[in-house]
Amino acid sequence: MTADLIAVVLLLAVTAYACAGGTDYGAGFWDLTAGGTERGRRPRRLIDHAMAPVWEVNNVWLIFVLVIMWTGFPVLFQTVFSAMWLPLALAVVGMVLRGAGFALRKPTRRLAGRRLYGAVFAVASLVTPFFLGAAVGGVASERVAPGTEASADVWTSPTSIVFGLAAVATSAFLGAVFLTGDARRFDAPDLIAYFRRRALGGLAVLTVLAVVTGFVTSEDAPYVWHGLTHGLGLFFVVLAGAFALATGWLLLRTPGTWVRVTAVGVVASAVVGWGMAQRPYLLPTSLSVADAAGAPATLTWLAIVTLVALLLVTPAVVLLYWLDSHGELAELTPSELRGGSHSPDDDAAPDS
Repeated sequence: MTADLIAVVLLLAVTAYACAGGTDYGAGFWDLTAGGTERGRRPRRLIDHAMAPVWEVNNVWLIFVLVIMWTGFPVLFQTVFSAMWLPLALAVVGMVLRGAGFALRKPTRRLAGRRLYGAVFAVASLVTPFFLGAAVGGVASERVAPGTEASADVWTSPTSIVFGLAAVATSAFLGAVFLTGDARRFDAPDLIAYFRRRALGGLAVLTVLAVVTGFVTSEDAPYVWHGLTHGLGLFFVVLAGAFALATGWLLLRTPGTWVRVTAVGVVASAVVGWGMAQRPYLLPTSLSVADAAGAPATLTWLAIVTLVALLLVTPAVVLLYWLDSHGELAELTPSELRGGSHSPDDDAAPDS
C-alpha cells in the first residue's frame, strides 16, 4: 500500500516537472527560433523577463523525482540510469549549459558573448527535453528491464524518437501559451499575437504527434498502448483531448488566465495517462511497483518526509508563481536604484 502511494507521488512529481520545466524549455525553444538580433530582440526580452524569477525553482520537481526514485525504488533507479546513462547524461549536460547560458548572457557586455550564451541556452532547451523524452520512450517500449545493458538500441527505438519529439513539441506549446499571458501582463499587444500564433501552431503539431505516437506505440509498445486505450489510461487520454480543444478555443479568443490552466491540463493529463497505462509496472512487464519498492521502513519514512516537504515547499512555490504572475517580482529600474522618480523609459518591459 505504501509502495503504491509513493508511486503515485512519483508520477505526480514527474507531471509537475513536465509542466513547470516544460514551460521553461519551451521559452528556450522560442528564443532559438526568434530570428536575428533585431528581429528577435523583443521576443527574447520578454522571455528573459518572464523566466528570470522562476526558472531555477522549476528544477525542484526534478530533484524531488530523483530523491523518490533512488530512495523508494532503488532497483528502478539503478536499472534506468544504467541502461540509459548516455541520453540522461546528455540531458543533464543540457540542463547545466542551459542554466549557464541564461544566467550569463544578460550581464555579458560584448555582443558576441551575448550571442554565444544565448545560443547555448536556446540549443540546450531543445536538447534536454528531447533526450528526457527518448528515455521515457525506452521505458514505455519495454526495452529497459533489470539487467539491461546500456546500448543505443534502448533509447533510439521508434517510440523513443517520437516521445522525444513530443517532449519538444509539448514544451514549445506550453512555453508559447505562458508567454502569451506574459505579453498581456507587460501590455505588449503585438507579442500577444506573436506568441498566440505560435501556441496554436504548437498545439497543432502536438496533435499530429499524438496521432503518430498512437500508431507507433500500438506496434512498438503494446503494453502501454493497451493501457492507453482502456480504463484509466483511456480516461486521461480523452481528458487531454478535451483540454486541447478548450485550449484551442481560448487561444482563438482573447487569451486570459484560463488558457494556462487548460494548457497545463493537456500535458498533465497526458503524463498521468501514461502512468496509468503502465500499471502495475514501473518498467512495463518486467518490474512492478511491489518488486521495485525499497524496504517497508524506508517507504514509511519516505512518505513522512515527502508529506513534510510538500507542506513546506508547495505553499512557497505557489506563492512564487502567484507573485510572478501578478508582476510583483519585476527587477528594479535604474531610476529606482538611484532613488529617483520612476520613468517608463527605465522599465524593463518588453515594449519599452
